[in-house]
Amino acid sequence: MEDRLGKDSHNSSKPPSSDGYKKKPVSLREQTGRKTGGQPGHTGKTLSFSEAPDSIIVHSPTDCRDCGHSLEEVSPTEGERRQVLDLPPLSLITTEHRCLHKTCPHCGTQNVGTFPNEVTLGVGYGTRLKALALYLKNFQLLPSARIVTLLSDLFGTTFCEGTLFPAEQSASEQLEPFLEGVRSALLASPVLHCDETGLRVEGKLHWLHSASTEQFTLYDWHPKRGKAGIDHLGLLPRYTGGAVHDGWASYESYACSHALCNAHHLRELVALYEQGGQIWAREMSLLLVAMKRAVETAKVQGLSALPKEGRVAFFARYAVLLAKGFATNPLAPGTGKRGKVKQSAGYNLLRRLSVGQDNVLRFVSDFSVPFDNNLAERDIRMMKLKQKVSGGFRTSAGTT
Repeated sequence: MEDRLGKDSHNSSKPPSSDGYKKKPVSLREQTGRKTGGQPGHTGKTLSFSEAPDSIIVHSPTDCRDCGHSLEEVSPTEGERRQVLDLPPLSLITTEHRCLHKTCPHCGTQNVGTFPNEVTLGVGYGTRLKALALYLKNFQLLPSARIVTLLSDLFGTTFCEGTLFPAEQSASEQLEPFLEGVRSALLASPVLHCDETGLRVEGKLHWLHSASTEQFTLYDWHPKRGKAGIDHLGLLPRYTGGAVHDGWASYESYACSHALCNAHHLRELVALYEQGGQIWAREMSLLLVAMKRAVETAKVQGLSALPKEGRVAFFARYAVLLAKGFATNPLAPGTGKRGKVKQSAGYNLLRRLSVGQDNVLRFVSDFSVPFDNNLAERDIRMMKLKQKVSGGFRTSAGTT
């Protein structure tokens, strides 16, 4: 019970939002000692003058400020210029489409013009306004009711939530060719970040699966968290590169190479040290961070892998700490009852670090593999925020 109460975002996989206001947030990032803000050598950015402004307003003096003499006929000399960037007046424009009828003088056939595909109603909203609403809903994560209020305040529209849903479904259908391109790009990537998280659909727990790189992220949902859900995403069964993940057992069934997220390991090691006083855990976390720094330094130097002597020294120290850990967390003896014997959290972590050593330390021997899986966790974070805003998806169609 004490271990469970002592868990928060810095020593477990619990999100920071669960820490509450009483606990001071703790970061695993080491303090640099630098002041906040831009650092020396940082290239600042500022607004630049446009050489083709949309309009020019001239402010010319009309009378002398001392004697009051008229300056209307005085030719001006070069003055100062300033520019202001602003929005044009916000208003909707109405475009009327007319389909004309024409009778062929040769055969008498009645011919009728054709409306564009997006013009389906007598009076309806255009694609730009719908695109803005979908952007606010799916990227800025605003609730549907607030989007309706925003559009009403800005444009005086009667845009309603009932208009938003079919627009979203239509946009989703048009994205299919793009999604195929994303799948192809992800399959061709040498490293793929994978993760999954709970998602409420129709009042029941489902699972959101993701696969991502720096450029692309693919999401899909499924009732199952394991292999069935991962297969439904349609990538790992065909993927031949390196998959980075948190060690969920279902990922290990795929033939690609694997790399485990060391941010998860650091949090678990912190918990063992803080709650159990296990010194080896503190030393192991420092070793992993030292390896990460060495890799970053080598990358700056233009290397593609750590020198052999550096790797050997790190791996030897790693083996020593594993031995210390197993001595502190021995295998629990059998009870004579059926089923697996429950092992301690320390032993389970040690077994993962030992049996999966190649996957844990792959970032040392292959610089294309990252130290952690933070990229995937950042991609999923927005989906979790969306769920907090909306509480879940009322229909399965609403998730696509």
